[in-house]
Amino acid sequence: MQPVDFTTLSALRWELQAEWLPSRLEQVYQRDRFTLCLALRTIQKRGWLTISWHPQAARLHIGDPPPRDPDTFTFSQQVRHQVGNLALVAIAPVAPWERALDLQFARRPGDAVLWHLYVEVMGKYSNAILVNKDHQIVTAAHQVSAHQSSVRPIQTGQIYTLPPSLTEPAPTLDESQARWRERISLVPGEIRRNLIKNYRGLSSALVLSMVQAAGLEPTRSTDDLLDADWQRLFEGWQTWLKTLERGQFQPGWTDFGYTVVGWSLTKPANSVQDMVHAYYRDRLNEQEFTQLRHQIAQKLKTILAKLYQKADTFRSRLDHSDQADRSKDQADLLMANLHAWEPGMNAIALADFETGAPVTIPLNPEKNAVLNAQSLYKKHQKLRRTRAAIEPLLSDVQSEIDYLEQVEAALSQFDDYQAPEDLDALEEIREELIQQKYLEDSEYQKPLRKDDEASQPRKFTSPSGFELLIGRNNRQNDRLTFRTANDYDLWFHTQEIPGSHVLLRLEPGAIADKKDLQFAANAAAYHSRARQSEQVPVTYTQPKHVYKPKGAKPGTVIYKQERIIWGNPGDFSSCSDADLNSAVNREISQKD
Repeated sequence: MQPVDFTTLSALRWELQAEWLPSRLEQVYQRDRFTLCLALRTIQKRGWLTISWHPQAARLHIGDPPPRDPDTFTFSQQVRHQVGNLALVAIAPVAPWERALDLQFARRPGDAVLWHLYVEVMGKYSNAILVNKDHQIVTAAHQVSAHQSSVRPIQTGQIYTLPPSLTEPAPTLDESQARWRERISLVPGEIRRNLIKNYRGLSSALVLSMVQAAGLEPTRSTDDLLDADWQRLFEGWQTWLKTLERGQFQPGWTDFGYTVVGWSLTKPANSVQDMVHAYYRDRLNEQEFTQLRHQIAQKLKTILAKLYQKADTFRSRLDHSDQADRSKDQADLLMANLHAWEPGMNAIALADFETGAPVTIPLNPEKNAVLNAQSLYKKHQKLRRTRAAIEPLLSDVQSEIDYLEQVEAALSQFDDYQAPEDLDALEEIREELIQQKYLEDSEYQKPLRKDDEASQPRKFTSPSGFELLIGRNNRQNDRLTFRTANDYDLWFHTQEIPGSHVLLRLEPGAIADKKDLQFAANAAAYHSRARQSEQVPVTYTQPKHVYKPKGAKPGTVIYKQERIIWGNPGDFSSCSDADLNSAVNREISQKD
């Protein structure tokens, strides 16, 4: 993940100063243990300033509004109590070339500054520190004791001190090319490494884009550079310093991340704020998506393995109970042939009532024929009771297996993170499993999101232009089937195979063509547990013929008056790549 360097932080500061000063601080909300959100209002607009001290994604920018969940963090409560409703009057660097900003608060613009919120963007040492007008630390996002750092402890009540000064020389526009070249090439080495080692304010991403813009390889040695190479590189160096001095940044995306200087752009960005917000939102979402998907997949695997074993045990006992009728027949046969029994017999062979074939009945030699028959009758009754007790247990276990396999099929659709909608849908699966008591998480006890906050299904367009909706999880499946669907739509699902609910939306009077039905069937087959099969049976019917059994788990339905069509998962995967990409782009644009 590309860290926010000094250049990016400077670009963010320039934009914030131009667009959000002065502003009133209306709300304070801490999204998680690394992110604080400040609601700012100017005369023209209102927005949320995101302040993060995440060890990999520390930053400061205008971002999305926070969720509506209760804020239980002490740090945000203290910030709210001290600076709430004050005016943000300045955003200033704490020192030249330092990745730390001073957010200054006063009662109104022009008044004396009462509070300082220092935002230090320094990798794993990042922090947010609230300091009063006497430079005394009132609270900090991350307190550092003297045992943790003898150089710079950060604790409530102490005087705030600046981070230790950087030792590398500061870049200046006044430095001559000869002196600059001499400093970098004094000790031969890779041009990228020598630049970072000899000057402050540089990052790997900035130097990489600078060297590539000069047409050089980052690993090229300083001894191998020609005068023309040095000239191009120095011109890029001067461009960077002038950009910092004038505040004229060119934000955009590159092959390896982003830049604010305009080098190696693959796509320009509207603003530094939007670009930084989108980049770190997606990178952090991707990390959380991967971890959450792995957590859910492992939990499902463990639970299903136990359920499979339990079901096999029940089936084995049921197979054994199938001998109940045989025991009764043997007892009847023995009672009808008491005269054939002799004392001390271990077994007796008697002719079957219907076939006449010999039937060998094992006997207890210590009992007479009547007592042996009674033992067989008791065994018959016991096996019947066993079947009566086990059958509902096996049915319950099979219902659990069917439900979890449905969840597993939904999870299999989340191969890679593409858009924020993917993480939202995955979180809904976790919320569902917590509510169903399959997951326990003391740090995550949130209720299911309201419908207006819920994630949205995948959207595609059929060959005739009809909208096709595909549920991403059980909650979406239920919402599609019982809320979104109307009498004109068609509902699709793989036959007796876990998978998504698919809805083909039709206008009143419209008739779906065969190619539309096939497209929907292919989609249902592709978004099911049978994705790797060549052909999959898919049922379709009108939504009014789909019902939810009383007390059924999410996503569980029964249906009638269905028709069968064979779906081809491979056809949907190969022919709809463009649709998949357009759908992802639509989701991203809608979210943004």
